[in-house]
Order: sequence, then structure tokens, then C-alpha cells
Amino acid sequence: MATPAPAPAGAGAGAAASPSPPPQLPSPYAELVKSPSGLEKIILRGARNCCAEVYLYGGQVTSWKNDNGEELLFLSNKAIFKPPKAIRGGIPICFPQFGTHGNLEQHGFARNRFWSIDNDPPPLPVNPAIKAFVDLILRPSEEDLKIWPHSFEFRLRVALGPSGDLSLTSRIRNTNIDGRPFSYTFAYHTYFFVSDISEVRVEGLETMDYLDNLKAKERFTEQGDAIVFESEVDKVYLSAPSKIAIIDHEKKKTFVVTKEGLPDAVVWNPWDKKAKAMQDFGDAEYKNMLCVEPAAVEKPITLKPGEEWKGRLALSAVPSSYCSGQLDPLKVLQG
Repeated sequence: MATPAPAPAGAGAGAAASPSPPPQLPSPYAELVKSPSGLEKIILRGARNCCAEVYLYGGQVTSWKNDNGEELLFLSNKAIFKPPKAIRGGIPICFPQFGTHGNLEQHGFARNRFWSIDNDPPPLPVNPAIKAFVDLILRPSEEDLKIWPHSFEFRLRVALGPSGDLSLTSRIRNTNIDGRPFSYTFAYHTYFFVSDISEVRVEGLETMDYLDNLKAKERFTEQGDAIVFESEVDKVYLSAPSKIAIIDHEKKKTFVVTKEGLPDAVVWNPWDKKAKAMQDFGDAEYKNMLCVEPAAVEKPITLKPGEEWKGRLALSAVPSSYCSGQLDPLKVLQG
């Protein structure tokens, strides 16, 4: 929800640069390290073996592990960690455009820009039990302003909860000084690691209307009692509920996706033919990934100068069993 607020002093493309203090991380739960590719990343360490990794390039989460050290996000073995290529997997951030819903490059430019650690973020309500988190910020460069002529501040908090849940909170503010509003589409392009895509169900999107990107964005209504996968899927579910469940039968595990401020949900798997056409994706890797993405696609978000929007994604992985087509327990979706 957009809320008016005064623009920060010095905001805007023409503001004079001032020396930045060194990055402050809430040690010992967050550590800034250099990856083998040479790119910097933050490692968040939670209870037991829970951890997450966040690259400054793209502001992108690339790993989320539970207390058994099991990887929960998909990252392609062929992912390219070399700018300006986006990293294939994890949770890329699509801003200021999702997909081809606009005139910019696909999925916008936030996922292939270098973000900074935010030394002085505005207050954000936090569970005091959350110790492992990092605040990042992205502002447009002069080159960005040429392709999308709007000044903004994009603040991102990535947090690892005490029970191992992962949350991403985005705050986007219009800092234009010329009085112009701007509009954008958005998605947390979340890649989940699954045991076998043919054994996965998505529940919570039944009876929803969706736009089918494989059929020129034509609108349909979901007919099944759950979404199952037998071929390529690329759909934008409209006005989706705040909770969606991804049930991995083989691992007896359910991912619970909770979203705030993001009305839509994208479901995507490229299947075999498209997988083979992607340079940074293994031919058979489609079998072990599924994207379910909280998004704002159908109706772009509009901000007036000084207004701020907030959107949040929370992920948890819980034990579950599959019996007679029902999620057990149902409270995962209803609670």
C-alpha cells in the first residue's frame, strides 16, 4: 500500500555524492565474503544449520538451507556469475518490469545491478527473535535514468527467522524531484528446489483467473483442484490468496509461500524444450525446479513523489503428507 512520506534529503538524480561509511553488518549472524566468482555476498546464519546467501549483485538470494543443511532453493549448475548476466536461480528481483509487460529488458534491471549495504535504513518492525538479517539499497545510475527516467530508492531486507523461515521485504520510494509519478510491475522470481516436478502439486490457486503467457496472455480460469505439471507452464494468477502451498510428495515436504502487497502469483516451469534452449540452464534441470512468484503484474503499482510501497515474501518449509489429494494439515493454507 502506497503511503505519503517526505522524500529523504538529497534524494534524486542530481544529489551531490557524499562519502559512504563502511558497511555495517549485524555480526556474528551476517558475514560479507567474496564468492569464488569474485562477487561479494552476505551469508546469514540462523539456528543450527539454517543459513541463506545474498549477493550484492542483483540483491539476490541464491541459497536457503534448513536446519539439516538441505538446500531449499534451486540454482542452476550452469548459472553465470558474471555481470551483466542475471543469476539463474534463487530469488531474482524483477523491477521495474516483470517479464515483457513493458518496454524494458525482460524482468527489468534490478536483478543485474550492484546493490549496496544500507547502513542507515528507516525503521522496519522486526521480530526481536530475528538476529540474522541484512538491509540492501538500490538507487538508479545515470545509465538507468536514461532507460527508465525515474528516481527511486529500493530498500530490501532479507531476514532468516529463528525457525529457519526466510523473508524478503521490499520498500520502493518515488524520489522524483520533478513531481512525476511512476508505475512499475514487480515479482520475487522464486526458484524452489523440488525432487521431481511431475510429483509436485501447487494448492491455493484453484478457481483463480490467470493470464497464460504461452497463449499471448489470454485470460482463463483454473479448473483443477490443484496445479500439477506435465508440460511447460507459464501463468500469472490474478488476485491470488496470501498463502500458496507447494507440496513435494517425494520429500514429504511443503513450501508455504506467504505474500503481502503483491496481488498476483506467477507459476513457471520451462520443461524440456525451453530448458535446452537456455544457455545458463541444464537440459534436465527443469525436473528439479519450480518457480512460484509473488508479483504485481496485471495492475502496475503507481507511486507519486514521496510515496512508498512495501511488499513482502515469507517462505517456510514444513513436513507434510499427501493423502486423497488433500494437504495435511489444511491449516498450512488456512492458518
